[in-house]
Amino acid sequence: MIRKRHHITTAATLANDLLATVVAFAAAWMFRFQWQVIPGAAGHVPELSRYLQLLPVVCVLFPMVFYFHGLYQPRRNRGRVDEFLTTFAVVLLAAVLLSVVVAWYRPAGAIRPDGTTEYFTYSRAFLALFAACELVAVTLGRVVIQTALRSARAAGHNLQRILVIGAGKLGKEITRKILAHGALGFEVVGFLDDDRGKEGRSYFGVPVLGPLRDIGKTIEEQRIDQVFIALPVEAHRKMMKVLQEVARECVEVKLVPDILQYATLKATLEDVDGTPVINLSQTPLEGWSSLFKRFMDTALSAAAILALSPLLPLIALAIWFEDRGPIFYRQERMGLDGKPFMMLKFRSMRVDAESSTGPIWAVKDDPRRTLAGGFLRRWSLDELPQLWNVLMGDMSLVGPRPERPAFVHEFKHKIPEYMLRHRVKAGITGWAQVHGWRGNTSIKKRIQYDLYYIENWSLKLDVKILWMTIRYGLRHNAY
Repeated sequence: MIRKRHHITTAATLANDLLATVVAFAAAWMFRFQWQVIPGAAGHVPELSRYLQLLPVVCVLFPMVFYFHGLYQPRRNRGRVDEFLTTFAVVLLAAVLLSVVVAWYRPAGAIRPDGTTEYFTYSRAFLALFAACELVAVTLGRVVIQTALRSARAAGHNLQRILVIGAGKLGKEITRKILAHGALGFEVVGFLDDDRGKEGRSYFGVPVLGPLRDIGKTIEEQRIDQVFIALPVEAHRKMMKVLQEVARECVEVKLVPDILQYATLKATLEDVDGTPVINLSQTPLEGWSSLFKRFMDTALSAAAILALSPLLPLIALAIWFEDRGPIFYRQERMGLDGKPFMMLKFRSMRVDAESSTGPIWAVKDDPRRTLAGGFLRRWSLDELPQLWNVLMGDMSLVGPRPERPAFVHEFKHKIPEYMLRHRVKAGITGWAQVHGWRGNTSIKKRIQYDLYYIENWSLKLDVKILWMTIRYGLRHNAY
């Protein structure tokens, strides 16, 4: 329901943006070459057909950049000022990308007298005017759409009136989520519940209208469009009676399964040959999202290895000169879907440091570390070889830090949701690490931050974590 309305709103917004782009393109042509608001070569007007060849590129590029920066996502509480500033930044970025495109794309023109080919160059003044016109046209179009939708809904048009059956935990949760999307035209009229202690009360401003036996009367009097049945599992008999009652009415019926206590990540509905199945641990890192993240990992890790190539041999020499031992340290860690892999690090401990103790956490001022190792750990330089793990696909730049199998076996029995962190690739840095939860710190706190990252993943969040890592997270106490 909500997704369908989002799709309709997104389609309308996309249509507006495409129309605004065409209008902005035409306006920029007029301003630059017809009205000469920016002086150019006197009397020289290029062929319009040359610029029209660029229009399809623009109509694909700008909406694509808008999409990847969230301008087609639900606004919720985003104000008009925030909307304008976001649009301004995204239009500027799209204009820069367009400038890069036209710098490389130079169609062949006339043949000079000396036999060489003259290549056509697009006007930079035109591109600047187009970006300005695009910002104005897109912003005005979106304001018109939002104003029209709000006015229509304020007048009571196109509203979906919803009745929630059950004012318990499940009913309150679904009501809260529906109200969060009120701008899409949803109005929760009230609850029905057999608990007499709730009669006359309200939750989130939504009243409890009466007991379940009043469902037929309530649907008729309140002109209900949709009924959400949000009863607990133990109320199975009541649920069957409610379904029999609403079957006699012309309303949409939505059943909210009582799985809140079992849902560990995001729950989604799948279809197995016509049989609905609820996936209780859906992650956003699938499909195109996974592909984009992998592309970013590959590009950035390769660039980082290339940029750091003068530094890496110096670190290797410092490690080798101290005790003539191995430069790299290979350690088994658990990664995506619980599969083990060998993680690389610059060696910071003495050779065979765990021969007598077995796997243990590093501690502050650890006597096992070498002099060079203390410096490397303090500045996180010992982690640099993991860029190779990222390039090979064992790890990601951003994700939950991988643990050793011995620790995983211990933690999965102590912390119920611990293994969920293995639903994504392990990372060199993560949401927990940039907030100080690294090394020998609270594992429960790290799990909370790791699960937040998995549930709310986006490329924007990855970039934010990388920036926070560079700015705040490189230097830490040497453990």
